[in-house]
Amino acid sequence: MKSIAIIILFGLSLGSCNTSPQPIEYGNDGCHYCKMTIVDRQHASQLVTSKGKAYKFDAIECMIGYLNENKNDEYAHKLVSDFVEPGKLIDAQNATFLISQDIPSPMGAFLSAFASEKAAVHVQSESGGNIYNWKSLQEFLKSEKPN
Repeated sequence: MKSIAIIILFGLSLGSCNTSPQPIEYGNDGCHYCKMTIVDRQHASQLVTSKGKAYKFDAIECMIGYLNENKNDEYAHKLVSDFVEPGKLIDAQNATFLISQDIPSPMGAFLSAFASEKAAVHVQSESGGNIYNWKSLQEFLKSEKPN
């Protein structure tokens, strides 16, 4: 009887790893990387590990910095805020990114994310800058790091 209870409890604990993104409490949550309070709905981001631990960031550049320092971790979600729909988290790997000196981000990388390339191109036509996908953005930011 004891072994059945242990098996049931073990099964329940396996199912309790929730890898869903957590709501960002703007004005209350702190950035896991730089410790600033998260207030900017257009630039916040979030990582959720494969074990369900959520890390919230005040800027995409903070999330990328964290990823660069924690390369061995596994993530269920890499999420960024859609610039056009502030507060809406989208998959970073499918997003289009714009670095424009006319659009400041919390940590000074001038980096914004968009759910569609069309939206990014539209904002770029008004604000200038360069467009990147997830992979090219990471490569660009690595090359921009001071030695």
